[in-house]
This record gives sequence, C-alpha cells and structure tokens, in this order.
Amino acid sequence: MKPEMKKLIIANLPYLLFVYLFGKLGQTYRLAAGADLSEKLLHLADGFSLAFESAAPSFHLFDLAVGVAGAVALRLMVYCKSKNAKKYRRGVEYGSARWGGPKDIAPYIDPVFDNNILLTQTERLTMNNRPKDPKTARNKNVLVIGGSGSGKTRFFVKPNLMQCVSKAYPTSFVITDPKGSLIGEVGQLLVRCGYRVKVLNTINFSKSMRYNPFRYIHSEKDILKLVNTLICNTKGEGEKSAEDFWIKSERLLYSALIGYIWYEAPDDEMNFTTLLEMINASEAREDDPEFQSPVDQMFERLEEKDPEHFAVRQYRKFLLSAGKTRSSILISCGARLAPFDIREVRELMEDDELELDTIGDKKTALFLIMSDTDTTFNFILAMVQSQLINLLCDRADDKYGGRLPVHVRLILDEFANIGQIPNFDKLIATIRSREISASIILQSQSQLKAIYKDAAEIISDNCDCTLFLSGRGKNAKEIAEVLGKETIDSYNQSENRGAQTSHGLNYQKLGKELMSQDEIATMDGGKCILQVRGVRPFFSEKYDITRHPRYKYLSDADKKNTFDVDSYLSSLRRKKRRVITEDEPFDLYDIELSDEDFAAE
Repeated sequence: MKPEMKKLIIANLPYLLFVYLFGKLGQTYRLAAGADLSEKLLHLADGFSLAFESAAPSFHLFDLAVGVAGAVALRLMVYCKSKNAKKYRRGVEYGSARWGGPKDIAPYIDPVFDNNILLTQTERLTMNNRPKDPKTARNKNVLVIGGSGSGKTRFFVKPNLMQCVSKAYPTSFVITDPKGSLIGEVGQLLVRCGYRVKVLNTINFSKSMRYNPFRYIHSEKDILKLVNTLICNTKGEGEKSAEDFWIKSERLLYSALIGYIWYEAPDDEMNFTTLLEMINASEAREDDPEFQSPVDQMFERLEEKDPEHFAVRQYRKFLLSAGKTRSSILISCGARLAPFDIREVRELMEDDELELDTIGDKKTALFLIMSDTDTTFNFILAMVQSQLINLLCDRADDKYGGRLPVHVRLILDEFANIGQIPNFDKLIATIRSREISASIILQSQSQLKAIYKDAAEIISDNCDCTLFLSGRGKNAKEIAEVLGKETIDSYNQSENRGAQTSHGLNYQKLGKELMSQDEIATMDGGKCILQVRGVRPFFSEKYDITRHPRYKYLSDADKKNTFDVDSYLSSLRRKKRRVITEDEPFDLYDIELSDEDFAAE
C-alpha cells in the first residue's frame, strides 16, 4: 500500500465510530413508537433502550443512511474548521531546525555495508544511483571541507578506499595523493582486491607511469579540448584579460601544430617533444615577410596536398598576423611550454601507460601524486583529470549505452592544488548518469571560489553531500547559516525594589541557531557535520578506520603491508618485455647482408 493511501485511511478511520453512533440514533428514532415526529420524540427513550439492547450495528437501510450522513457531516465540519483555523506552528515559531537521527538517514543506506559511501561513523550513502524509491536518489558527489590536520585523509579518503570489494557496485578510484604517501598505505589492499594500480608521480618522475595526452585524441574536438586545458593551467603571472589577443593567437598555433602531429606524424612522434621541436623550428622575421621557416614549409606542403586540412586552416589564421606579432606569439608559446624543456618531463609524456579510457571498464586505482608545496607540474594533473572525464563520458555514451560498467569515483584531495579543469561546473552536473562521481576535498570553500570564480557555487550545489570536518571564519559562518534555527523556550526573572519588592517571571520563545559560529569553530576534533540534500543535518562522530573490516590490510595497521611502488612498476614493465629463457623454443633466422648494406649502415 502506498504511504499516501495508508495515511488517508488512518486519518478517516475514527469516523467509522461515528457511522456506528449515528446509525444507532437512526435506529432509536425508527424504533420509537409513534406515527409522526412529535410522537416519536415523546417515546425516544423507549426507542433508545430497544436500539441499545444489542451492541451490534444495525444494517437497516434507514439506519445506515443516517449513520453515513451524520459521519460525513461531521467530517465536513472538521474540514471547514481546519481550513479556517489560524495557522499556528507550535514549538517551531522561530525555526524548525533539528539534528537528524537514524530514521532520517535509513532510506539512503544500503543494507550491505560494502555497497555504501562512508561519510561518518553512523551515516552512509548507497552507491545505487537508481534506488527503488526515486525520492531517495542522490548523486554521489561529496564536498569535504576541513582545515589542515582535521583528518580528511584518515576519516574520509582511506575508509572509502577500503570499500573496494562491492560486487553489486564495482568501483574504480582516481585519487589525488599529496606527498605520495597514500599509495604506500593502501596500495597493497587494492592489489589484494584485484585492482590494477596506476600511478602518475609529478614529484619523482622516476617512480611514475608515463602519460601521453596525444594517445587520447580521437577527433578534432579532442585537439581543442587539449589546447584549452593546456592554456587554462599554464597561465603566466603577468597575463591579464587585456592580453586576450595573445592567448587566442597561441590557441591557433597550438591547434595547428597538434593537429599536424595527430594527422601526419608517426605514432612514436605523437607527443609534446615533437610539439616543442616544431615551436623551436618556427621563426618569423619582421624585415623579411617572404621568409619561410621549416614549419612554414611543412604546412605549405600539407596545404598543397589538402587545402581544407584542419591543421592548415588553423595555421592559415595564425599567419594573418604580422611578422613581429608572430615572433612575440612564438616567444609566449616557448615560455608557456618551458616545463617541457626538462628532459624528465619529456620522457614522462613520450608514451602512455595509464590507459585512462579503460578505467570505467575494469577495477582500477589511479593515484595522481602531486606536491603540496609546489604547483609547477600540477597542470599535468589537470590535463589528466580533464581528459579522463571527457573520455569516460564519451565511452559511456558510445560503447555502454550511457552507463559505465564500473563506477568511477574521483577522490580529489587538495582539489585547489590540482589546477583548473575546464568546464568542470558543467561536467560535474552531467557525470552522475554515466556512473561517475567526484569527492571534492578542500581546506576552505574559498579555495573553490578562488579558482572557479562564479562557477564555484554551481560546483558545490551539485554535491548532494557536504561533510564539514573543521573550520572557522567564513566556513563556520556559512555552515551555521545553512543549519538554520531552532525554537527554544526562555524565561526571564525580574525584581523591582521600592517601597515593596516585587518579583516577575516571564516565559517566551526564541529562535536560536542550531549550532552557532563559535560552537562550530570550537567543535570537538572527533565530531563532524554532515548535510545530505533533503535530509536534516547530522552531528556525528568521524569514521573510525580501525573498526573497518579491512583496516588490517593497511600499512597503518601493519608496516608489512606497505606498498612498494618501485617493485610494482618494475614487475609490470618486465611483463611487457618478453624475455626468452634457455629452455623456451624459438626460431632463429640467418640474414645475409651484402657489402652495400653495410656501407649504407
């Protein structure tokens, strides 16, 4: 039975008693002696005695009609009275805020522990994006706010990485790992649970898998996305909106060069090293408009072959500027790509081992290790994030009918240090249906506003869960406002002294913040505030990871569980290189080379 129908039946159930009572009155009138109303009224007492000789209801048509009519009339009177009554909200005159309890969160929890996102010690959220009751459907985006030392990694990141064994909702993780300590602490558990572990390390390039964004370009629109990501995350300190012309010109050149590389270069040259070499080979002379650099000649030959080529069209627009202007643009491009002059960076991005487009196909844990003090190479992480989300959305739509077989959770610790992900405000609003979710972890909400400006509010509004671990100032003020006010009782005592002393006692109701700004700022370190859209807020204990059933597999519990990244990467690369053993049969071919062949060598 539907809850609305059940509520309606319960509300009208008492009126069955009035049907019975009015029916008895009808029976009393019917059984009273007399031919008309006046005579029946005189003998009404006799009729009353006869009617109540038996407690059983009368099913005489007249009695039933009187009973139903009386009950309906009474129900109409009650309805009219309630409609015209004054609107009192007793006990909530100044606010109805209250803390949530077990009954409030119960509809949002999956009965199987491993099928949930862990939020607090007592609150969880099911991974099911399509629950039986659509009213309880919530996206899995979580906004986590907590200052330094508040336990963002211990109380949120690690517990959720331990939720890696769900059979109903298999999950891949993409985790930003400031300082690179997290992979060592949880990597062994993930490997034990059947995960492919991938790592991109921008602190120590020798302990990183290689990442080549060119490998994920499948169309011309992907070229424009890559260029946009590169420009958004490599802005110089001196760039202002007034210099928009230079940025647009750079965009044209990057689009032309990357387009040329993608269409014309062999596979082993599709990387940033080739792009850098092409920029280094470019030249423009103010005093010689007819001068052609090697790159100009390359595009001229390509134009002869295909005048409508994407790269040619972009380069043609770039050439519209004067020689001096082009020279300035080339200098700006060189400055922007300065990090790629480092040999280790070029080697890191010459080939690809991350396989970003398969993260939604198989259970994978991708760790993005970044420095928490230096943002020089964080633009690489922003490129990964941007490409990853777009790749997964396209793969979900093109291959899987709109939903990835493996849910992908982006756990973005120190989100403000990653860099700007282009169009993230639009992406976060659309990824839910593709089985992708983001957990945005910040020290302060103002960090989000500093990077994404007006779009920051859109991003936070698209997170159905907000977990507040600690904070003060603006953070505490905003949380206090969102929590709302409750109505409390207050009384005042007064004393008037004069010729005679009199005392007074005054009771009244007041509105008080559920938790004031100073109470939030001085909140116990083991407590947190959780807000789930459409549910009362919760004041709960932070999650205790030592009580998780898989805690024993972390290095926190036993140092023997520390994950050795170097050994893991070496093992993977050995598997890729086929080594022939002495006992393994193989074919041997003799190749005869002439003297001319040796001379050619």
